[in-house]
Parts: sequence; C-alpha cells; structure tokens
Amino acid sequence: MKVRAGFEITYECPQPTPMILELSVHPSRTPDLLSWDRIKFAPPIPARTYHDSFGNFCHVITAPKGRLEITTDFLIQDSGKVDPIVLDAKQHALQDLPPEVLIYLLGSRYCETDRMSDFAWKQFGHLPPGWTLVQAVCDYAHNHIKFGYNDADATMSAFEVHQKRKGVCRDFAHLAITLCRCLNIPARYCTGYLGDMGTPKPWAAGDFAAWMEVYLGGAWHIFDPRNNVPRLGRILMARGRDATDVAIVTSFGPQTMTGFKVVTDDAAAPATA
Repeated sequence: MKVRAGFEITYECPQPTPMILELSVHPSRTPDLLSWDRIKFAPPIPARTYHDSFGNFCHVITAPKGRLEITTDFLIQDSGKVDPIVLDAKQHALQDLPPEVLIYLLGSRYCETDRMSDFAWKQFGHLPPGWTLVQAVCDYAHNHIKFGYNDADATMSAFEVHQKRKGVCRDFAHLAITLCRCLNIPARYCTGYLGDMGTPKPWAAGDFAAWMEVYLGGAWHIFDPRNNVPRLGRILMARGRDATDVAIVTSFGPQTMTGFKVVTDDAAAPATA
C-alpha cells in the first residue's frame, strides 16, 4: 500500500523567531519512503538538522519577520495492515527491563505519575499484568475523555484531563501513558500521520495524531487510546516521554499559526476535495 502524506503550515512572526521543528518522518520509517520527505520553506531559509536524544529528526530554523510557509509532500510504502495485537505479550518485572526503557516509567511534564499512582492501583491493580491490563487502561481513557478540537489545551496534563474529562488525542495518550507508568509498564508518547483510511466516511479534516507505545514481551507495541481500535497507515514522526519532547514546532519567540493542513491518503485512491 502506498500512502501520500504531507502538510502545509503557515506562521506569521512579528520579528525573526528561532524554532525547532519535528516535522520529518521518523528515521525508523526512512527505508519505506518512496519519495524524499523534504521540508520546504517559503521564503527559502537555511535549516540545521540533527537527531535529538530520542532519535527524532529535527530542524533548527530562524523564521523571518512576516509570513513563513512550511510544506512537505511525499509517498511512503506501508504494509496496509492494521496495528498488530499480541495478546500473549508479557509484562516485565522491573529488574528485567532494559536500562534504556526505564526512563519511560518516570513522571514527566504532562504525565504526573505521583498524582495518579493511587488511582491507578485502585482502578487496575486487580487485573492480570500484560496486554490485557494495557488494553483496560486504553478502554478507560477512551471512555473517560470526550474528544473535541475546541477542548485542545497545550498546557493540560494527564491529571488535569482526568478531572476535566475532555480533550484531544494528545490528552488520551497522556492519560493512558501515565496510568501505564504507574502500573510499572514503560510507555512512551508518539506523534505522526494517521489518516482515516479504512474507516467509514465522512472523514474529518486531516491532522497529526498522538498515540503511545508500551514495552511488553521484549518489544514496543502500539496502543491508541483515542481511537481504541487497530488502524492502518500510521506514519511515525517522533517519540519521547510526552508531548514536550515531540512538539511539531517549538518556538523561541512570538508567532501565530495562520494556516494548517495535513494530508494522509491512500495514493491509489481517487483524490478528494
């Protein structure tokens, strides 16, 4: 299956503004690219690139005063299969976990394990460890939070969304990640492209998506508490402890987003308006 993906994002800046961008396909998906995932800037500006401590591909730019348009458009090969379900994936004892995954048991900016631990063990402590436990956490987050774009709040944490019971995909992910970490299951935050391919129409306007990966049975596995069903055509861009580590744009000065469009479609399907 070939997937066409890309975006058009526009900013207005009152002065030259430094930014860090995490808008490229994750290096783990680079072998699947059928065309170059090249980020373009209008007007043309230089960009310095690097890999951060989580392995994500980043660009450092200085947005000029005025309008800056950031775009990309590419083709990528995808399996066409939905997220795998591995019911027999076992939960590891703490002492058996690889050292590099231990950071994903700790609290972070949006995942306050200290504030959610008592609730997590009261709500889920009676369940058997492993895949079933993680799915129960996802079921809880999916049913507890009401999705709504108008409820997006870049400062809202897992504890806060648990109280307010409304948010967007990042909030579903933050809550589920926090509860998993409280239950001694390493969990990390992921962001990327996730179109509506394979779901009933009408489809909503395109957007980036957030989900999580948990470490079970010696491997990382995808869970999506927002949609809570296996999906196809998922394209990873970045992963980290929470949304702080994978923000698509981190700005070091004032700016206003004036345009935003994301496309993720089956390249073989007829184009839609």
